[in-house]
Amino acid sequence: MVQFARPSVDTFRDNWEEDDGTTVDIFDQIDEVVADDADFIRTVLTPTSDVYVTKLTSVEDPQSSTGHTVRYRYGKDAAGQDTIDLTVQLRQGYVNEGVPGTLIHSEVTLNIGVVWIAGSFTLTGPEADSITNYADLFLRFVGNRP
Repeated sequence: MVQFARPSVDTFRDNWEEDDGTTVDIFDQIDEVVADDADFIRTVLTPTSDVYVTKLTSVEDPQSSTGHTVRYRYGKDAAGQDTIDLTVQLRQGYVNEGVPGTLIHSEVTLNIGVVWIAGSFTLTGPEADSITNYADLFLRFVGNRP
């Protein structure tokens, strides 16, 4: 059974906004079924470990340790030519930055470019097995200018 968990609410936002500069319910810019690069979320031009966390919609436990893939798209504004790194994490039980829950997987991309890139990671068997509550998963994004 194929399932898709999508962003459902802004859980934590530090210097992230929608592409038009608004800051209310930014998750709706990245929750689409088909990727739409015309709407997106972004950090300030020179982020300093700026964090955005979104809760994912609930899915059922697939009773399998394989095929757990997280997909996302990323790029940077051509106006900002600084080196920008992006970290994408899958976490369970996130409450806030002081209680970030359990890290399931972390993926780091150094010096992202100005072209949209399809990023993804597939959990290992042990990472997938460490998920105990498929209704309590979060994506945590960190933009940083090293």
